[in-house]
Amino acid sequence: MTTPGEEASVTSDFVRSYVITGGRSLPSADELALHTLVTLAPERTLPLGAGPEVRAIWELCAGGYLSVAEVAGHLGLPVGVARLLLTDLSEQGHLLRRAEPPRAQNVDRATLEKVLHGLQSLIG
Repeated sequence: MTTPGEEASVTSDFVRSYVITGGRSLPSADELALHTLVTLAPERTLPLGAGPEVRAIWELCAGGYLSVAEVAGHLGLPVGVARLLLTDLSEQGHLLRRAEPPRAQNVDRATLEKVLHGLQSLIG
């Protein structure tokens, strides 16, 4: 609690989403899916005037591909905010994106049994 005339310190834990996004509306889930993988583009430098969230994304994505959900989780940001920041970096050419992996297809039981029997014959 603060006394009259004293200002409370502001920490990043209390920064509202609209401050981070500059009041812009969040992108739809169709633009950047939760499973979309992102990483830094080669030979790119951190954008001038990058905020702390963009710097944190930069450091995370420098290590290789991460999903949008992982980036949001590591930063403790709402997914929509992470999507917006990642979309901005992608549009500026700083990030590479890979589409989410295709959904698994069902395989019939007979095929699975043939694979199992083939593996059993190889093992012993």
